[in-house]
Amino acid sequence: MSIYDSATHIQREFVPLTPGKVGVYLCGATVQGSPHIGHIRSALAFDVLVRWMRRCGYDVTMIRNVTDIDDKILAKSAEAGEPWWAWAYKFEQEFAEAYRTLGLLPPTYEPRATGHVPEMIALIQEIIDAGHAYVGNPGNVYFDVSSLKDYGSLTRQAVSNMVTDESDMEPDKRGPHDFALWKAPKPGEPADAAWDSPWGRGRPGWHIECSAMSGRYLGDTFDIHGGGIDLRFPHHENEQAQSHAAGREFARYWMHNAWVTIEGEKMSKSLGNSLTVRNIVKEVPPVVLRFALGTVHYRSTVAYSPETLKEAAAVWERLSGFVERS
Repeated sequence: MSIYDSATHIQREFVPLTPGKVGVYLCGATVQGSPHIGHIRSALAFDVLVRWMRRCGYDVTMIRNVTDIDDKILAKSAEAGEPWWAWAYKFEQEFAEAYRTLGLLPPTYEPRATGHVPEMIALIQEIIDAGHAYVGNPGNVYFDVSSLKDYGSLTRQAVSNMVTDESDMEPDKRGPHDFALWKAPKPGEPADAAWDSPWGRGRPGWHIECSAMSGRYLGDTFDIHGGGIDLRFPHHENEQAQSHAAGREFARYWMHNAWVTIEGEKMSKSLGNSLTVRNIVKEVPPVVLRFALGTVHYRSTVAYSPETLKEAAAVWERLSGFVERS
C-alpha cells in the first residue's frame, strides 16, 4: 500500500510505526454552526481510508477531535444570546447526526478540546522550557517561529514569504509570524470560557489543541495526520512546529483532501444553510449524497451541483439493482 504524502509531495510506501496497527488523527469540526457538505467531505474521505485499512487487516485507531472552544464560537454564541458551551454542544450534535446519516463509522475516540486543557498546558510548558515560546502580557503565550529551523517545512514555504494576518498582530508579539499557544480573555468574553494556567487565566490557541490531543491518544509519533487542504497552513504547519519544538516526531504521513466547489468556487459559508446535510437528505437518499461526495478521489475537487446528485443517483440505482439481481 502506498500513500501520497502531502508533506513530501511524493507517493510513499505505507509502513506503519507498529506492524499491523495504524494510528490516524483527523482534524474534526469546529462546532460553530451546522455541518454543510464542505465540512463533511473530509470526514467522509477518511472514513473510506479507515474502512479500506481495516479491510486490509490493519488494527486502526482513528481519532477525530471536536474543537468546542474558539473565537468564532464565542462570537456567534454571544450574538445569539446563548451560553458558548450550549452553542458548541448543539452543533456538535448536528455534526454527529450528519455523520450517522451518511453512514460514517464512529472514530475510536472523539476528544473535545475543553476536556484536554491540562494536556495543552503541559505541552505549552514543554515548548517554553525548550526555548521555542515566550510569555507576553498576562494570559498570553506565543510560539517563537524564528527559533525553529524547520518551520515552514510542511508547506515548503520560507518564513519571509508567508502572509500574515494584520488583525492578529498583538502588541506583545515579538514577530508577525508568531502565533498564540495560550490566549488571555478578551473584554466581554464569558468568565467560564477561561482556565487557570501558570501564565494567567486564558484559553488555548487553536493549533495547540490538536498537538495535545493527538499526543494523548496516539503518542508522540503516529502514522497519519489528515484534514482538509485548507488546513495545511497555518493550522497543520503550526501543529507540526509545536510538536517538533517539544521533541516529538509527530505525524509520519500527511494526507489532505480537496474541497467541495459550487460553480467552480470553493463552497462559501453563505451557501452553507441551503447545503447542510440535514436539508439535502430531504431531497435525495443519504446513500446518494455519500456516493456523490465519496467516489471522487480524495485529492480531487468535488464539483457539486444538482446534476452531480442526479448522476450519482443514476449510477447508484444501476449498482444497487445489479446487487439485488445477483
